Amino acid sequence: MAKILLQVGVLLHQARSGRLIFRLTREIKPGAALVDEKGRKLGKVVELIGPVRAPYASVVPATSRAGKPGEPAFITG
Repeated sequence: MAKILLQVGVLLHQARSGRLIFRLTREIKPGAALVDEKGRKLGKVVELIGPVRAPYASVVPATSRAGKPGEPAFITG
């Protein structure tokens, strides 16, 4: 059975700390695992930041591959 992917945001940039910053388009919780469109793990959400109406997620990357700004992020549903 194929996994269902729900888009939750897009990558903005990699912070100096090494974390990935995503602009969210859907509500998620800290601890959620983000994947790319091929199902490869991008990282784990450690913190939600910004206003409630326009939240961002700070993500500890799973690999050294940071991705490109504008790249979509998904959760498996």
